[in-house]
Amino acid sequence: MVSVPVLRIRTGRNRVTPLTIGQLARAAGVGVETVRFYERRGLLPAPPRTRSGYRQYPPETVERIRFIRRAQSIGFTLEEIRELLELRVDEVAACGAVEAKARAKLEQVHAKMEELARIEAALHALVEACRKREPTGECPILEALEHDAGGVPPGEA
Repeated sequence: MVSVPVLRIRTGRNRVTPLTIGQLARAAGVGVETVRFYERRGLLPAPPRTRSGYRQYPPETVERIRFIRRAQSIGFTLEEIRELLELRVDEVAACGAVEAKARAKLEQVHAKMEELARIEAALHALVEACRKREPTGECPILEALEHDAGGVPPGEA
């Protein structure tokens, strides 16, 4: 992933100018619609607006979006990310709470891997059963899908 520098526009006496939605999106490496989506989902606080209605995001929002994207890339759902963000700003919460969430996600990943291995075995059995190149009316794959929810050809379960 390419690192994009945070836009910090300083004016006057160390005052940081807020970012427009376009500047924020570019700096975070996402689209404007993604920013709006995260805002609607409550992952980004609603920013103040100018008199003309333009959103004005604080520059630290760039890092928040990057956090969300990194968490998504390792499998966290948006709801789980919201919980992680809440833990991140909770001064009382311990790192153990975050670890528990990561362990739960790891268990989900293991369960999904087992399910994918089961699907792979079923598909492999179907492909092997189809080597005869019979007419589709006698196709073992179509027969299995029609008669067996488990995806295993009849007689091979």
